Parts: sequence; C-alpha cells; structure tokens
Amino acid sequence: MLGTVKSISIPSHRLADAVRQGEWFDGSSVEGFARVFESDMYLKPDLNTLTVTELGAGTAPSAQVICDIFTPENERFPGDPRGVLIRALAEAAELGYTYTVGCELEFFLLRPDPADGRLRPVSRDSAGYFDRPLDLGNEVRQEMVTQLDAMGIPVESSHHEVAAGQYEIDLAGQDALKAADQLVTLKYTLKAVAQRHGLHATFMPKPIYGQAGSGMHTHQTLNEHGGESNAFYDRNDEYHLSASARQFIAGQLMHARALCALVAPLVNSYKRFVPGFEAPMAISWAQMNRSALIRVPRVSNTDRSTLGVEFRAPDPSCNPYLAFAGMLHAGLSGIKQKLPLPPPVEENLYAFDPERLSRHQLGRLPASLAEALSELRRDDVLRDALGPHLLERFIEAKEMEWQAYETQVTGWELDTYLQVY
Repeated sequence: MLGTVKSISIPSHRLADAVRQGEWFDGSSVEGFARVFESDMYLKPDLNTLTVTELGAGTAPSAQVICDIFTPENERFPGDPRGVLIRALAEAAELGYTYTVGCELEFFLLRPDPADGRLRPVSRDSAGYFDRPLDLGNEVRQEMVTQLDAMGIPVESSHHEVAAGQYEIDLAGQDALKAADQLVTLKYTLKAVAQRHGLHATFMPKPIYGQAGSGMHTHQTLNEHGGESNAFYDRNDEYHLSASARQFIAGQLMHARALCALVAPLVNSYKRFVPGFEAPMAISWAQMNRSALIRVPRVSNTDRSTLGVEFRAPDPSCNPYLAFAGMLHAGLSGIKQKLPLPPPVEENLYAFDPERLSRHQLGRLPASLAEALSELRRDDVLRDALGPHLLERFIEAKEMEWQAYETQVTGWELDTYLQVY
C-alpha cells in the first residue's frame, strides 16, 4: 500500500504449483492488508511479469514475478493496489479507451561520508543539467540502463539532472499496468546496482535543502480501445487537443488537490512544491510553462501518436498503482461530466501572489500532506477509485506519518530558537 516492495522467495521447482494453486501467506503483518482474524490470502503470479533478475557477477540467477492478491474465496483482495489499477483500466475499457503512461524518473545517487557516515552526493560531482561528467555516478547510471534493458524495461534516455548527484531515467510509454510493474522493478534494480558500488539510490522527493527535488513527470495518453488512434489528438485545435483530452485535463485539474495524496504521498513530498525548481504549485495547465501542473508538449501535425498530457505533480516515492489509478479516474470523470477546460496560463506562476492567483481563478496545490489527506477524504471520485478498504487504511497510515512528523523537534528549530529564547 505504501509503495515499498514486499516479497517471498520459493525454489524454482515450486513455481508450477504456485501458478496452479497460488502461494498462501499471512497478510496480517503487511500494512494495509488484513486484520489478524481474516489474514489468510494467497498470491497469484502474473506470468506476463516474469523476468530474470541476475543482479551481479557471482550471484545465482533468479527470477521475479509480480502477483495479484486473492482471498480464500478466490476473490480479488480489495486492499491490493495492483487490483485498484486493474479496476481503473477496466472502467476506461468500458468507455472505449486504453491508458498509456511514460515516466521521467528522477533520483539521487549518494554515498556515505567517511567523516560522519551521512549520505551526501557523489564526491566531485559538480555537473548540471544534461552535462556528461566522467565520474562514478555517470558510470553507475550507464550500468543501471544496461541492467534495465536486460530485464526488458525499455529506457528512452537518461541524463544528469540539475542538482549534484541527481539523475533522470526516461521510460517509454506503456500500458499503465505494465508501466507500474516496471517502476516497481526499476526502483529495486537501481538500488541494487548502486549498492554494488557502495552508493545509495534514493527516490526521496526532496533529500537536499536548497537543491532541486526529484519528480516523476508522467506523460499520459488515451487510445481508442482496440486501435492505434490517439483519442487526445485533434489536428484542428490550437493545441491539437481533442474534446476528450480537454475534458480529461479538466478532470485532473478539478481533483488535483486530492490526487496529491496519492502522487506525492510523503511528508517530504511537499518540500518539493516550492518556487524556482520547476515543480508545480498552482492548479493550471499550459504548453510551454514548466511551472504549470499539467503541460501539453508541442507536436507536429504529422506526429499525432506522440501527443500526450504531462502531469507534473507525481514524485518517485509514490505507489505507481495507486497514482495511475487516481490520475485515470480523475481524467475519466472529466470526460464523463464533459467538464470545460479553463484557459492555459503561460506566465511564470512562481511570481504570482495570492491576489493574482485569485484573479486568474487558480487554486494552489496542498501545502502539506495533512492538507492533501483532508482533500482525499472529501473527494468522491478518488474514494471510489481506491475503495473503502484501501482508502481507510491508506489515510490511517498517512495520518500517523503526519502526526509523527508534526511532533518532532527539528534541527532547524534548535538552531533558530534554542539560544535566542
């Protein structure tokens, strides 16, 4: 539920039995799963996700397969995040659509400082955006891409990002379920490759004060079901947006504040939504404006298949199954209700004060996880997307996280107040 990988290992000779009968396990100890008196459930492997995961010289070859969760009554468990996305995709299919996403995943490579053991960016990394440094971080990034390719995860490109020790890997557009499966595998793989070099790969949204945070800009497309036609494309529109695309964007804008609880799920996520680092703050859309929440990158008249809607709020700490399901439900709600799309804002939103935001009728993203959770509680579309079981447990876990953070005495407070007052 919280986006971390849970797994069990079985010998290869038991795989056939697991596929036929499932693999039983006790779900009572997994956060967001079942209570003690209803804990028995089983894993059903999805063989479409089977991949070899040989992660280094001298290690025994192994394989992984992602599983769906079922109850003893052979019903899909309502607390399974993968099942939430499968339900969302089924709803899209009923409306005649398939949902494709491609992600730009940002992360930091850190190493322990010999002096104090704290994690810091790879030493001697003074590179910036798109630079090609000849250092360990660059070598590790190339090895990561090679490893992902060997595991069948298509990488379109990779590069150094703005901050020291920060990198980006861009994934090709995929069916949303396959994309979520690949993201789960990718994050585990990147951590394993980094660890082999004495480094730590972190997907924490804002690990370093005053530096750019790590986002996961997500490019979305609806295709007409059973065909190759991009349902978002209209050659005659100023932005090449069809009526469905405009309504889809309007839906995501309407539910943006509640969506943040799913796509930016950590206390730390909201340290990223600050001016000056190309992260969104206001609920708006545009074509060229990278301070907007939703961007529609420009395409040519002959390139209709690549037109997509870029949602810029997600960060790489999110559970991709819940994030994509929430984004899809929000967009589809706009299509169902035929919501009108407000005009784009191409100005620098970081320079907008509250009065100017109000004049443009622009809302703001939540300033904290607590705000986002409050919005999620009130949002009927996203409540239905998650279902009562998972919604209740997700909010409960995240409110505990917020309360634990709220009562902390931070280093900033000590530095600022201890000797003054």
